[in-house]
Amino acid sequence: MSRKVVRSSKFRHVFGQAVKADQCYDDIRISQMTWDSNFCSVNPKFVAMIVDASGGGAFMVLPLSKTGRIDMSYPTVCGHTGPVLDIEFCPHNDNIIASGSEDCSVMIWEIPEGGLTSPLTDPVVKLEGHSKRVGILSWHPTAHNVLMSAGCDNVVILWNVARGDAVVRIDTVHTDLIYSACWNRDGSWILTSCKDKTLRVLDPRKGTVLYEKEKPHEGSRPVRAVFVSDGKILSTGFSRMSERQVALWDPKNFGEALTLQELDTSSGVLLPFFDPDTGVVYLCGKGDSSIRYFEVTDEAPYVHYLSMYSSKESQKGMGYMPKRGLEVNKCEIARFYKLHERKCEPIVMTVPRKEVQSLRKEVKDLKEALEELTTRVKELESKH
Repeated sequence: MSRKVVRSSKFRHVFGQAVKADQCYDDIRISQMTWDSNFCSVNPKFVAMIVDASGGGAFMVLPLSKTGRIDMSYPTVCGHTGPVLDIEFCPHNDNIIASGSEDCSVMIWEIPEGGLTSPLTDPVVKLEGHSKRVGILSWHPTAHNVLMSAGCDNVVILWNVARGDAVVRIDTVHTDLIYSACWNRDGSWILTSCKDKTLRVLDPRKGTVLYEKEKPHEGSRPVRAVFVSDGKILSTGFSRMSERQVALWDPKNFGEALTLQELDTSSGVLLPFFDPDTGVVYLCGKGDSSIRYFEVTDEAPYVHYLSMYSSKESQKGMGYMPKRGLEVNKCEIARFYKLHERKCEPIVMTVPRKEVQSLRKEVKDLKEALEELTTRVKELESKH
């Protein structure tokens, strides 16, 4: 059955575009690790990528302006003794970045203004408390110096980075490998997805479970989850037949999904990135060559497919620029940093300006039509 009315959305015509070749970062040996993290972190000053390194773990941090071919001898951050699995820039200080590694440690680094001129081997702080590799990092969105780490020891630790102490240790909740862990917008809740097929909303102060949902997706492959608007949760996972799915949940009523949609039969884990300002969620599959995007709204079916950016080459990882790093005057609403085998390619998401103008015209026309109808109704009422 075809829909008679196309749902009106100002993001219906958002389109993605790769930048020109000379604005990419070339000749970078992106890590070959099979870990399912972003492998890339970006802010308005720097782009950081996990790279292959002999004799330990390393990542490269480049000033955003340093595009083009990167020399083989360019200095890296290389203090870990095992491969680096996750990196994340601090939201409160663009020169601070955290890294988690197979060597069971978390390290905090300060990147000099203008970037590295020599290899960086000494972290500002080394956080030790995990007994197995550390694969997930997430800075607190509003409180300074609070970092969450999750390791393959099924433990989540909240650190006071300034003191180098573990403040909260959540070690009895997860019975298996943690697939994802993130904060809500104000940092009052933590959301985790786990190999034991359970989504959990945790109280970060007490380390207790507030809400949980078993089997949000029937399949046995990894589930990812993020908070979206109004405290709702968006998860990506797999059906029993290994089809990729996206679902939306209300944690206060976790019984049934608000919506559950099947997407395709690819095997890559879908990494979700949510933009609270536009209500748009972007799904980037590891090993995919596309980025799908959806609008999350209050009316059923809640998650509305918008469009897809496609390219020829698959992505090995993805960085997501914070809002303050975008060029708003160019109608940019998101920017991704896509990792290939040997390069990093920025992809810009924009709302066409003429689209904005035509939307304004649509609204104006609708208002005029409504006023006309109201006048006619009043005329008819006065006659009767």
